[in-house]
Amino acid sequence: MAGGVRRIKLGSQCLKVSVQGLGCMGMSFGYGPPKPEADMIKLIHFFFSKRGILASLIRTPDVCGPHTNEILIGKALRWVQREKVQIASKFASRILESGERTICGDPD
Repeated sequence: MAGGVRRIKLGSQCLKVSVQGLGCMGMSFGYGPPKPEADMIKLIHFFFSKRGILASLIRTPDVCGPHTNEILIGKALRWVQREKVQIASKFASRILESGERTICGDPD
């Protein structure tokens, strides 16, 4: 699609997000060892650049690190105008001592 990825309304507050987003979990957690930070920052820059797909949605789970991905994303997006980016964070994921993944909706 010329001009970037199609956008849709999300929720009741008239927020428009790209239908395609960048999932960042594998950058620092979950799929082998963490990737080099400089390479991941370049990838995020490409994703939001005119050479990239012109999408606005970036997604990260809170279970990464903790907070490792959020810090990485913050470093990468310092130069991006805040109103052009939506960050979605998955929550309630837990990793037990056994390594098993589970969902926990407790408020703490």
